[in-house]
Amino acid sequence: MSASAAITELFEAVLDDTGDATVRTLVSESWQRSLAAAIDPATPLPPLRFDPAESRARLDAHPLHRVMPLLRANLVSIAEEAMHVVVVTDEEGTVLWREGASAVLGPADRVGLVEGSNWSEEAIGTNAMGTGLALGRPVQIHSTEHLVRAVHAWTCVAAPVTDPDTGRIIGAIDITGPRRTIHPAMLALVTATAQLAENQMRMQLAIADERLRARNQGHLASLRGTPGALVTPTGRIIAGDPFGEWPERVDLEPLSTGADRLRLQDGRVLHVEPLAEGYLLSMARRTAAAPARHSLSLRFLGDGAPTVVLDGESHTLTLRPAEILAALALHPEGLTAERLAFLLYGDDGNQTTVRGEIHRLRALIGTDVLKTRPYRLDAVVDTDFGTVRRALREGRVADALRTCSGPLLQRSDAPEIRGARDELEVGLRRAVLESDDVELVHTYATHRVGSEDLEAHELLVDMLPAGDPRRAIAESRVARLLAD
Repeated sequence: MSASAAITELFEAVLDDTGDATVRTLVSESWQRSLAAAIDPATPLPPLRFDPAESRARLDAHPLHRVMPLLRANLVSIAEEAMHVVVVTDEEGTVLWREGASAVLGPADRVGLVEGSNWSEEAIGTNAMGTGLALGRPVQIHSTEHLVRAVHAWTCVAAPVTDPDTGRIIGAIDITGPRRTIHPAMLALVTATAQLAENQMRMQLAIADERLRARNQGHLASLRGTPGALVTPTGRIIAGDPFGEWPERVDLEPLSTGADRLRLQDGRVLHVEPLAEGYLLSMARRTAAAPARHSLSLRFLGDGAPTVVLDGESHTLTLRPAEILAALALHPEGLTAERLAFLLYGDDGNQTTVRGEIHRLRALIGTDVLKTRPYRLDAVVDTDFGTVRRALREGRVADALRTCSGPLLQRSDAPEIRGARDELEVGLRRAVLESDDVELVHTYATHRVGSEDLEAHELLVDMLPAGDPRRAIAESRVARLLAD
């Protein structure tokens, strides 16, 4: 009997529960989960969830996008020499990226190992990617250990990757090859690479946390001794006063239901104030007995209505008060009525009109927040447009693009706002186009701020290799923009 026939006989014996053949416990338990999910061993292909273009777009938005250069550098050349395929999946087992030896890509296509296919256990049964994600640890699945017969000619090794920001598994790194060529060291290689990816993300996160602390420390200081903490959008506490009395993470789920308080496991109840880049926790809502500087967050980018968050309470604004607040945020030193009228209305500005608008705005946000003589904001102020401007000044172009959800007060025709809006868009555009980063240019070209930018799409066409499916999409976009 040939080795191939012996392997097949073992598979059939275990699956049919006949004879004395056995498999590893890890494999048998995975088979049980797969069969319970109604996976047929005769299934020819895994389900295709997305086309290649959609898979690439999802990779661009995925946390693993930031470590793709590391993954390529560590795995692709080895896989090509060893006649293997390297795969990266999301947390659901869907393939976001695939590269490898050209001689193996064709056979990989025929078993559905392509971008957009789903290799979870629930979709295609036992395999290294799906089983590794199910167990949360590195796994090797050899030949007939796969539940589905169509992939018995392959062996795969995979390791899950955990996001240090959320603590959750966000995907898997996999090497797959013909069963006769896979090397025993491949599992160790994939495991080490996954650890390197996590370490790099952890370093990137530490840098981002330090910048976030520096930008928002004023909010914590504004509590003036009242116990409080700064929290990231994912619930991690990155600064607290008093030091050492805070958990690593808080559950922000109650906020999705409109709650403005959180209860810690030790019983403490905390008031929550949304910031432009996270949250401020404090032991109690501020009162006259415990005066503190107000916290003011302005969210003026994108399609939504302008919103101001004052001490945790959100207010939707009409255009004119939003323009005034934006102008005052851009000029923290303060503005006279005459100067503010000019910035908002140009040469036709009327101080009387401005004073009326200021009076109504002070009634909304408080006379202790909007001061006069000159008009200025007396609060710890953060703004979404200020966050983008700061990221550009610091050379963090990807962060700036990620934060910029659209134009600044796009319906405004006020000279000051129009100038700030143009400055933001031009600065972001220049930084992206001069970055020489194809992934950044692609993100910009598919972002609302760059979707109609002909030069960006032409540059993207020049930067993408001929075999990249994104190039055809970019070429189509260029043709449409030229036609328009």
